[in-house]
Amino acid sequence: MNKDVLLQEINKRKAVAVLRIKDTEKLKKIIDAIYLGGISIIEITMSVPNACYLINKMCAEVDPSIIIGVGSILDKSTEIAAIKAGAKFVVSPILKKEIIETAKEFEIPVMPGCFSPTEVQTAYEWGADIIKVFPADIVGIPFFKAILAPMPHLKLMPTGGVTLTNAGDWIKAGAFAVGLGSALLDNKAIAKENYYKLTENAVTIMKSIKDL
Repeated sequence: MNKDVLLQEINKRKAVAVLRIKDTEKLKKIIDAIYLGGISIIEITMSVPNACYLINKMCAEVDPSIIIGVGSILDKSTEIAAIKAGAKFVVSPILKKEIIETAKEFEIPVMPGCFSPTEVQTAYEWGADIIKVFPADIVGIPFFKAILAPMPHLKLMPTGGVTLTNAGDWIKAGAFAVGLGSALLDNKAIAKENYYKLTENAVTIMKSIKDL
């Protein structure tokens, strides 16, 4: 799947699950559960223990239609390691030119984190494919409408502030896709290995998007 097709799939599927779990033994069951609920784009963050190893392992073990990328990238060397492990896209909480340039070298989508209109436009000019607005709960949904009015060329993805029921509202406001972490991955359910709860959460999120 080349870069253009990947971007089309992200836009089509809309929801990106952000996985920051500590109990890595449960990772595949979590991915399988949310995939059953309709979410098939997975961001494994570098805060997950042995993240690069797990990215490689999950790429080999999960359903082939699942797209696995890496998140919480802060530097070039970590980014390269994750890409070589199999990450199909790169997400960062910050705006750093070398992260964008490295992803471009490997011809995979990159989503740097931005907060202000100036950062967002700078990321676009540096070659970012999608701009992660983070933390999105601070700026809220009206921010998307306001920023896209003068800059409709931007592809924005809110992370933080996206809930089980408002994902569709973000898309309606102009978001290219949405990133979801804690709203999707119920820690209590995971601790009890209640994976059906994760499937239910994923279904609720996708229904919010599809009911536009």
